[in-house]
Amino acid sequence: MTTAASTPHRIAVAGATGRMGHMLIEAVRAADDCQLAGALDRADSPTLGQDAGAFAGWASGVVVTADLAAGLASAQCLIDFTRPEATLAHLAACRTAKVGMVIGTTGFSDAQKAQIAAAAQDIPIVLAPNMSVGVNVTMKLLELAAKALASGYDIEIIEAHHRHKVDAPSGTALQMGEVIAQAQGTRLADRAVYERYGHTGERKEGSIGFATVRGGDIVGEHTVLFAGTGERIEIAHKSTSRAGYAQGSLRAVRFLASKNSGLYDMFDVLNLR
Repeated sequence: MTTAASTPHRIAVAGATGRMGHMLIEAVRAADDCQLAGALDRADSPTLGQDAGAFAGWASGVVVTADLAAGLASAQCLIDFTRPEATLAHLAACRTAKVGMVIGTTGFSDAQKAQIAAAAQDIPIVLAPNMSVGVNVTMKLLELAAKALASGYDIEIIEAHHRHKVDAPSGTALQMGEVIAQAQGTRLADRAVYERYGHTGERKEGSIGFATVRGGDIVGEHTVLFAGTGERIEIAHKSTSRAGYAQGSLRAVRFLASKNSGLYDMFDVLNLR
């Protein structure tokens, strides 16, 4: 994965014809130090064989393919914002081809995360439920707030996304909960409340509540509420486009260029440890 500073980062994009795929391809095109090297999509995609830049009227010279080996042949790194099952198939192909990965896919089980960690022994991987630089700075703010507000404050995490999102709560919301719980020396699994209905009784002290909104074309909104006596603190992040995810992904690609293996997240990329 080590490249000279003047050599473009050769990037393949998974789910190349989806909304996020298009945003990533546009970001790669606009970056002086990046080059589109592969475009992957499902075997039943009607765009197979077409130029990956056709949607933008751009002749990229890269065709959309379902052949993983062919799509990764010229790439140094794959950016993947698809589904867990697809990402794991891409993971196996990248491990074989020695291609790094930037994974923004959410909804992984613990067993699937273990597969990613195992592959990271052979290839460099950035795994993060949200690649946005702003979101990850927000995570750092939550860590600081959680330590200072460890007692006397009830914590609620409210997230909103578009109607097409298939997992809930969002991976970003879950990560926020994990960051807060870890900062307070606890486990999210012991504190999380994912739904409330009917006669629930009083709020359990120390719980971290989640609320989910799905509708329209909301890109992504997350608000963490620390509610105390006589005051409340809200830390929020709102995305108005997927451009922030794409730019963060390119920063992750650049970070991996000097790595040969290892599992990293955006805190590593942004030096927020």
